[in-house]
Amino acid sequence: MKLIVAIVQDQDSNRLSGALTKGNFRATKLASTGGFLRSGNTTFLIGTDESLVPQALELIRENCRSREQMVAPVSPMGGNADSYIPYPVEVEVGGATVFVLPIEQFHQF
Repeated sequence: MKLIVAIVQDQDSNRLSGALTKGNFRATKLASTGGFLRSGNTTFLIGTDESLVPQALELIRENCRSREQMVAPVSPMGGNADSYIPYPVEVEVGGATVFVLPIEQFHQF
């Protein structure tokens, strides 16, 4: 048994949720916030058999693509203003950060 923790951008969340459902994966969605851009993310918790991990990872890969986006940086609050860039910059967003963790026990009540 494995636990897949996938952190994806909100824009990819509905597409991935539908693909996981269609692929017969059960997932729990949690709202989360990214630290760098402070933008909305969704964290998926997916418990699955070890043999199905490659299939789940492929669904995540297919539905969570990185892309370039213009963002306006958040102004520093009490931080060093020397490194603050006051104009929008283009950054890569999206994609997925995925952790696969071993599970010692699984119980469903």
